[in-house]
Amino acid sequence: MEKPCNSRRQPFLLLHLLPLFLSSLSALANPTPSPSQDEQSQIISRFQQYLQINTTQPSPDYQTSTQFISSQADSLSLESRVIEFVKGKPVVVLKWPGSDPSLPSVLLNSHTDVVSFEHSKWIHPPLGGYVDQRGDIYGRGSQDMKCVGMQYLEAIRRLKASGFRPKRSLYLSFVPDEEIGGNDGAKKLAYSDVFKDMNVEIVLDEGLPSLNENYRLFYAEKAPWWLVIKSNGAPGHGAKLYDNSAMENIFKSIESIRRFRASQFDLLKSGLKSEGEVISVNMAFLKAGTPSPTGFVMNLQPSEAEAGFDIRVPPTADIKSLEKRIAEEWAPASRNMTFEFKQKVIPYDDLGRPLVTATDSSNPWWILMEEAIKKANGKIEKPEIFSGATDARYFRQLGLPAIGFSPMANTPYLLHDHNEFLNKAEYLRGIEVYESIIKAYTSYTPPGRDGVSRDEL
Repeated sequence: MEKPCNSRRQPFLLLHLLPLFLSSLSALANPTPSPSQDEQSQIISRFQQYLQINTTQPSPDYQTSTQFISSQADSLSLESRVIEFVKGKPVVVLKWPGSDPSLPSVLLNSHTDVVSFEHSKWIHPPLGGYVDQRGDIYGRGSQDMKCVGMQYLEAIRRLKASGFRPKRSLYLSFVPDEEIGGNDGAKKLAYSDVFKDMNVEIVLDEGLPSLNENYRLFYAEKAPWWLVIKSNGAPGHGAKLYDNSAMENIFKSIESIRRFRASQFDLLKSGLKSEGEVISVNMAFLKAGTPSPTGFVMNLQPSEAEAGFDIRVPPTADIKSLEKRIAEEWAPASRNMTFEFKQKVIPYDDLGRPLVTATDSSNPWWILMEEAIKKANGKIEKPEIFSGATDARYFRQLGLPAIGFSPMANTPYLLHDHNEFLNKAEYLRGIEVYESIIKAYTSYTPPGRDGVSRDEL
């Protein structure tokens, strides 16, 4: 049944939409021009400067990185503040105020720290920001995730140059310690009064590169369980066969874990599950043996053995079943074995619900993200669960939607690898994508606000 036309509302709608219509025409007539060669050189130079700052864990140069980010904020006339929830670990927060402070804000998060590297394994200096003839920009953090932090800033630079003004306030956070867990950076920020005052409604954080032309979007992530298993047994002569020796028992555990890993890997290789949907298990270390001046005592069976495993658990996994498997199969007390977790993050909220961000029409931010990427001529893969852990989990734990995204298409996965690089063309294209996203997010007015719904607009 058709609804009767409300003739009294039509003039109001026309008057209300006229400025928006004229603004849209102006935007079409004067789109943000592509950067000139000189501007591109400046953009790449700023990225190189950030890559050249040594923020490698465990001793990042936070002072220099903070000064650099603050100088970028000054050049863009953004409000900035530096907060140390933990002494020596600065969180830099930038703000682009919106015209309507009653609307909740948008947060773009990134981390300044990077993982260590083996210098001799790189073809170009890992802290050099070297650009080769193909336009590949080499440097630790070029993918994870100094690229994203700078792309945020460059997108704002373009928007400001075009005369755009955000309706919602936009915040940028540069946190110090994601690579070692984020406990003193993003976590402290998320649970602070500072964050409450920011009134954030949506958070963007890092994603992963794609080998093809499609961008990858992440609505959840795996939780890290860092498991250490210890085995004990009687020491003895190296020639004697013992039951339940420390080494025998640790190898039984390793074999049981290997079979489980293979079963999960088979699901991935067969296409039945994606990388984010399986439980991944990788051995991190194995310690055993009696040291000697020349190495290890060869004719003595050790009384202790220890192995560490990096387990990543998706929010869709049966956690109780996994815990039971660890206690009964991987490290049973009946074999003189014990276990502990160096880190164990539960991918559920306080009510036992999986920590996931909705990817359907119930979440306007997801729809806006898809639309903005497509508007920037980008293509999108099926939504995914992030295979690792990011700072986004701290914001999801607060009940906020958080989306993982790094605009890196046609790019090999080199996070934490030797010779990490991002191509110049992909980096510049990513800035245009963020420009589209920031414009859409900071302009969004929920249905019913000001008497006009988004659909009507």
